[in-house]
Amino acid sequence: MKKYISKFHYLTQDLPHRSHVEQTAIACKAGANWIQYRCLTKSDSELIEELHQVASICDDWGATLILTDHYHLLEQVDAQGVHLEDMQADFNKIREIISDEKTLGASANTFEDIERIFSSGVVDYIGCGPFSLTKTKPNDFPLLGINGYVERIAKMKDTGIEIPVLAVGGIKIDDTEHLLKTGIHGIAVSASVNLADDPAEAFRDFYKKIY
Repeated sequence: MKKYISKFHYLTQDLPHRSHVEQTAIACKAGANWIQYRCLTKSDSELIEELHQVASICDDWGATLILTDHYHLLEQVDAQGVHLEDMQADFNKIREIISDEKTLGASANTFEDIERIFSSGVVDYIGCGPFSLTKTKPNDFPLLGINGYVERIAKMKDTGIEIPVLAVGGIKIDDTEHLLKTGIHGIAVSASVNLADDPAEAFRDFYKKIY
């Protein structure tokens, strides 16, 4: 089942001064159509309580809600899918759990990651990164830069791999146009919006660059 994948994925993050609910409301009011709820600090019961509020906002604005990793909560909250950050996850097993109706995204760094995810036949899109330095999701993966996406997209074309790829990790507004020229499907952004002086304005600036 081919699914709609937005060109602009907005990710909430754990912040001391603004809840995920507030972040979601700001993004949706600014025009977000795809919200990825990325909370790494709460228990399942706390997640469910907050997700009910987040889902209500997304529903009001017609935005797709994706959970980061917490696929086991999909039956308890009104979300449309899950994004897996574990590159070694058993995608087929998780697809069986969440059903074909839900959207399934997966993270990648290397072209081999992309190959493995695509070969599973059950993933709807790939978040590939990190593009640049990021404190939102600290890791030791090589930074891709513009050339990294050029190389991966070229290899995908050469090998007949067709799946939406989004750049992610440390993306700033001035990077957007250059990234889109590489042939990627879109971008995923968190800190550049969430830590801006005016998050709503920052979101709209990205939106204008993408659309």
